[in-house]
Amino acid sequence: MPHAIWTGAINFGLVTIPVKLFTAIRANDLAFNLLHRKDEGRIKYERICSVDGKSVPWDEIVKGYEYEKGQYVLLTDEDFKRVNVEATQSVDIVEFVDLDQISPMFFDKPYYLEPEKKGRHAYALLRESLNTANKVAIARVVIRSKEHIAAVKPIGDALVLELMHWADEIVSPDTLDFPKAEKMPPAELKMAKMLIDTMAAKKFEPENFENKYHDELMAMIEARAAGKELPKAPKAAPRAKVVNLMDVLQQSLEQTKKHRAPAAASAKKATAARRKRKAA
Repeated sequence: MPHAIWTGAINFGLVTIPVKLFTAIRANDLAFNLLHRKDEGRIKYERICSVDGKSVPWDEIVKGYEYEKGQYVLLTDEDFKRVNVEATQSVDIVEFVDLDQISPMFFDKPYYLEPEKKGRHAYALLRESLNTANKVAIARVVIRSKEHIAAVKPIGDALVLELMHWADEIVSPDTLDFPKAEKMPPAELKMAKMLIDTMAAKKFEPENFENKYHDELMAMIEARAAGKELPKAPKAAPRAKVVNLMDVLQQSLEQTKKHRAPAAASAKKATAARRKRKAA
């Protein structure tokens, strides 16, 4: 049973909707410890002062901001409390905008907003109103003492709170060198369009995409823990050296037609196997 991060409310105008906030994603990363190869002892880290070279206890450590090279402003816990945002436990809606006005680059991390029993009708009303108007709500919210800008979006039966990046956190594309718009040869455009059509899916089904690295690494760990012999790593097939773009597109099209159907069947089979393992 998932645990709520906090219990609060969605506020827009004078309407208050009591909700609980739940994380909507979970990391699948494998955790590793650093060990001494000789005796498998865990590696510990010490806090060493760069000036006197001595180990420093936690009660002698303070936070500092480097405003010039080698020059710091020291800050205490009381300093942080003075500027700490008030944890209001609320999602305060500021405005409503069209979803297509927001660059996907602004979206960061999603959370589910689950209504309390007495707020279910108002929750459904907000969700359906957003669906009908094709809008998302832009809000301010404080999570773990940090203030965020966020979007409240309807997804199926749920309202999802998606934390967003602040405007000054987005790197401008003007800082990089991208090719300018140019007139493409019609034959290349036609071939590229054929390749896209061949690779097109009727519907995006994320469960068909498996984390092969994670699964193979876990299988290797389980095999080694059981004392089994590990399979040899497969050799990567050499890439053909083709310099003509039309030839590359043609080869890609032929290769896609050949492997598309078997790959889809394999993905569905792998998905079914994962679901069976989870159900067991």
